[in-house]
Order: sequence, then structure tokens, then C-alpha cells
Amino acid sequence: MSNRVFRVTVRGVFEGLTEQQRSALLTRAEDHDVLKAAFTTEGHLTYDIKARDAFTFRFKDTGEAEEDILEAEERAETAAKAWLNAGGYGYKNLRSQGEDLSQAPLGKRQRRAAAARTQGRTS
Repeated sequence: MSNRVFRVTVRGVFEGLTEQQRSALLTRAEDHDVLKAAFTTEGHLTYDIKARDAFTFRFKDTGEAEEDILEAEERAETAAKAWLNAGGYGYKNLRSQGEDLSQAPLGKRQRRAAAARTQGRTS
């Protein structure tokens, strides 16, 4: 049973794009706009090839223990490389960073909701 949710971000830079590859990326740019960014199990790619050659993949994964985040980062990076290689896209400076959501600080609404649940138990 998985009890931890991880968000993994894999960043890099396209390298040596041909005009055909650049054109293909531009054609699909709307689907990969940062405003549509989401963490998904299959990974979501965003880029703005008009501005710069950088890209970001966002992955959602799960694990049992805090140490599982390392495996989640490895799986995410492997999936990102597979997508890039399948498209024949060169890349450089690939790096990944994971976040264990069970360790993330609560936002204002989450703190209020937690406080309300606690008050409901003590009343």
C-alpha cells in the first residue's frame, strides 16, 4: 500500500534540434504550455521553444518510505529520456528533483481545515 505521494520534476535543455524537430515542437506547443502544467503518472512535458530551448517534465509517483523518492526520481528521468530518445531529440543538462508531499508544509487553507478537524474531535 502506497502512503506517500512524490512530485518529480525533470528539467533539461534541447540540444541540436533540426528545423523539422523545432517545427514539430512548435506545432504541439499549445499542448505543452506551462499554463497547462500538471503532475501526472505518465509525465507531462512543458516548454516554450520560442523563448528558449529548455523543457520540464512533471511526474507523480508513490512510495512506501521517504527513501523511495530516489527510485521515483530515477523512474522519472528514465521516462523523460525515453520520450526524448523516441523523438530523436538531443538534450543536455538533464536533472531531476523530487518532493515528498507528506513532508511539504501545509498551505493556509490546509492548516485551517486541519484545525477545524482537530476542534471537531475535541468538542
